Amino acid sequence: MSSSPSPSSRVAPLAWLVLVVAALSGALWWWMIGRPVSLPEAPTLRIACVSYAPFRKQGETPLDLHAFVSPEQIDADLRALSQRFDCVRTYSQGFGLNAVPEIAERYGMKVLMGIWLGRDPASNEREVSMGIATAKAHPGVLRGVIVGNEVLLRGELTSKALAAYVNRVRAGIHDTHVPVTYADVWEFWLHYPEMADAVDYITIHILPYWEDQPVEPKDALAHVAEVYARMKERFPGRSVMIGETGWPSQGKQRRGAAASLVNEARYMREFLRYAGTVDMPYNVIEAFDQPWKREQEGTVGGYWGIFDAQARPKFPMQGPVVEEPRWYLGFAAGGVSLLLFLLAGQWRRHWHRARGWLALAVAGFASGTAMAWQFRQIWFAANNTLDWAVSLLMCVLAFATAIGLARWVAARLADEPPPSAPQRRLRFAWMFGLTFYGLLLVFDGRYRDFPLGLFWPPALGYLLAALLESGRNAIVPTVEERFLSCALPLLAAAVVAQDVGLNPATWLWLGLNLALAAAVWIEWRRSRRLQAHQA
Repeated sequence: MSSSPSPSSRVAPLAWLVLVVAALSGALWWWMIGRPVSLPEAPTLRIACVSYAPFRKQGETPLDLHAFVSPEQIDADLRALSQRFDCVRTYSQGFGLNAVPEIAERYGMKVLMGIWLGRDPASNEREVSMGIATAKAHPGVLRGVIVGNEVLLRGELTSKALAAYVNRVRAGIHDTHVPVTYADVWEFWLHYPEMADAVDYITIHILPYWEDQPVEPKDALAHVAEVYARMKERFPGRSVMIGETGWPSQGKQRRGAAASLVNEARYMREFLRYAGTVDMPYNVIEAFDQPWKREQEGTVGGYWGIFDAQARPKFPMQGPVVEEPRWYLGFAAGGVSLLLFLLAGQWRRHWHRARGWLALAVAGFASGTAMAWQFRQIWFAANNTLDWAVSLLMCVLAFATAIGLARWVAARLADEPPPSAPQRRLRFAWMFGLTFYGLLLVFDGRYRDFPLGLFWPPALGYLLAALLESGRNAIVPTVEERFLSCALPLLAAAVVAQDVGLNPATWLWLGLNLALAAAVWIEWRRSRRLQAHQA
């Protein structure tokens, strides 16, 4: 068998460097999220009030108009919540939630009772009628009645129509002396200041993560304090309550605002310390993680809870916090992947040198840690069986692609003929998929995660294959590949610009797009040089 020329003295060290950096980066990431992080201590384990929605089990959602929450479930939830919270806030009278005030009274809790308003006049009528009846039946347990939640933000009612509903509820429960309010993000109170005349007190939402200009965790409390002072100044003499504030534990990072368990714990502890120093009524969002919200708001929507969907506390209020207690599974995945890559190297092998086995081992560990990273993201993001099936299928395809490329790269680094040509047709499929997802991130990326662990192994594999390809075997990339190789970096650069360079994930996304595009550029340049030489 004729041997292909060995990789040049410049290219081979670069290929080894890429492999080692990829493996070390995977190990470092898993090690870092497993380290305990010291945070400020919370002044108390008790919290004044928390948003309560019982739709925390798989398949439960208020989007199902026929959904119903049994009194027994509400009783069990409130019994548990009463150990940590003095009050719960509800958002609707439907789905059986009108039973909350009666049940809360058993456990000595107060209620901020919500009446849900939207576009449907008939539904609004039912909510208002039920709300008035519930408030008149249990006035002693109510801290207030919140007529409508972010209706103006959603654009579903005018301020005039909303004020009419508020005034109707106030008139209906006037003899109970329960105050009436409306809740919305703080900017919309500034857009519609006339609403202040319709309510007994002002309820604002301050969510630093969701601001139009996202606020980093280190600046979040200063932002809350500044906004609260601004609202008190704008509406002098009026009581202002923070109706929602909190931080998500999972999901897409927005600029410098990273959704993480450590940041949620940090924000909650620091907010409680701040709230204890000012005379400020507040409510935090939310009691339980809500899986159904992921359908509307992406991964981040389902992870605002202080407890997870199984009603377990997500973090302590004192002591250090660990982002991922099972961080060692990332290393285990790397080890298993390493063995699978070595096993795959035995099949139809045409080389014997130790350098080839070492390249397979390093590539296997790097690919395993990346796939574990992606699986962790799927664990938090997948909504249903279809999501799981599609996501796992893509992971299997990425892993198989990485194995095939690693075998080829290992042979080249062992100075032996590769077992087969790099998978160029499959490369176009990966380029097309990456381009399609890049378009989604640019034009509809608010709630989309970055599937870095899925795309990194194929992208690096094709880059290494292009670097190590023999000059005499140069293949001209197709027109489609050349077009996509130009589009990929442009789309990724746009994603970086959207987060004004503050999101590390966008830079990693740009890096993998450049890696896959560079594989085509290298082949294109090599083929042109070969054609010129032959001419």
